[in-house]
Amino acid sequence: MALTKSFSKDKKKCSVTFLVSAEAAQGVKKINIAGDFNSWSSTDTPLQQNLDGSFSVTLELQAGREYQFRYLFDGIKWENDWDADKYIPAPFSNADNSVVVCIDESK
Repeated sequence: MALTKSFSKDKKKCSVTFLVSAEAAQGVKKINIAGDFNSWSSTDTPLQQNLDGSFSVTLELQAGREYQFRYLFDGIKWENDWDADKYIPAPFSNADNSVVVCIDESK
């Protein structure tokens, strides 16, 4: 799994590519991402399967914030991103949420 970030020239937007590797997605037919950016909808943001068997989606998020998220494999299994910027306890379960930090620290 991996997160790739790039910032707009004015530093107001952060384009984030969420990638679930073919290894992590082995045997999975569909993956959705749920998080702060889509009101934790488990269906609104599907990842597209790539030719190599990985899944990915690119979202444009507001910069200067942190976003919690998790992946939902085949509508039944929740997974965190192995390469998340950090993890924090989920407020409604005995699990952690992945976090992507959309703060540009290069100046």
